[in-house]
Amino acid sequence: MNINQLIPWIGLGLLVLLVIVFPRYGLLERWRAYRAMNQREKAEDALKYLLQREQSGRHASLDSLAGAMHLSREAALRLIDRMERQGLLQSRNSGLHLTAQGERWALQVVRAHRLWERYLATEARLPLNKIHREAERREHHLTAEQIDYLDAFLGYPQQDPHGDPIPDRDGYLPVEESKPLTAWPQDTPGQIAHLEDEPPIAYAQILAEGLRLGQVVRVLETTPERMVLSDGEAEYRLAPAVAANVFLVSMPESPATQEGVIPLSELPDGARAEIVALDDACQGFTRRRLLDLGMTPGASLLPEMRNFFGDPRAYRIRGTLIALRREQAEMVWVKPANGSDASA
Repeated sequence: MNINQLIPWIGLGLLVLLVIVFPRYGLLERWRAYRAMNQREKAEDALKYLLQREQSGRHASLDSLAGAMHLSREAALRLIDRMERQGLLQSRNSGLHLTAQGERWALQVVRAHRLWERYLATEARLPLNKIHREAERREHHLTAEQIDYLDAFLGYPQQDPHGDPIPDRDGYLPVEESKPLTAWPQDTPGQIAHLEDEPPIAYAQILAEGLRLGQVVRVLETTPERMVLSDGEAEYRLAPAVAANVFLVSMPESPATQEGVIPLSELPDGARAEIVALDDACQGFTRRRLLDLGMTPGASLLPEMRNFFGDPRAYRIRGTLIALRREQAEMVWVKPANGSDASA
């Protein structure tokens, strides 16, 4: 047997060594890891869908799950069977019901997704119409510890960039009562609390109009063809099908409307104050840094000195002297202590 005849056998031998002798790094182990991750992604996508259905007061069925995940009925049945054996769901009364374990897992996936969206929008500066798909790709690859780290890194945000609440590490998910723009009474001010990002084409039109979370608007005109709304400076026109993806809440009480509450930047020298809240616009690195410096609700602080130009300004908080620029201090709402003159 010449060398040319031996080459295929040598290659086969090397392949056997790669798969069997070094299983940890071999093709077989890689295939197993890929298969396990693929099954995890399918299970987590199913958990999110089931949670969404239950939160809307309905339960998913075999056919609705198959349609939502683009699976054949046979593939959906195998997925349901596997998740039932894992204790994540139960099939009863022609519906699919999350178990307590399944609900906890689903909420952690939702938490990972919304934290990723916040990171991609605030830190990575990804366009808002692209963060959902990227977050869906990344949400499956974090451990519980890594999710906690991402939450802390972002300064424990309460909402994602679309206005959806972010579950905490214990799975608590606050429920917000909001109404679609199409059901909002005319000429009544409301604050945009949520911008639905599905379908993407409707979300793109909302962004193109310039609407954003926290914006206060009122409906000026409603016809079968369009809705016209205004924020007091500009007018926005949306088709009713698109307007249905904009959700409003009644004007909430903000720190700015509370009696005696002022931005930290307006606190007079030598006037002690208590921190009330960080502004909702304060996100990402700035929010994280302020929290790391001890700027949490209830903390007491005292302005101590300014530089020659007045910016940055020094404050004493929790026994430490820190410096903040004016634009940072404007995002901290405080209430001067009794006896302090906030108008001085």
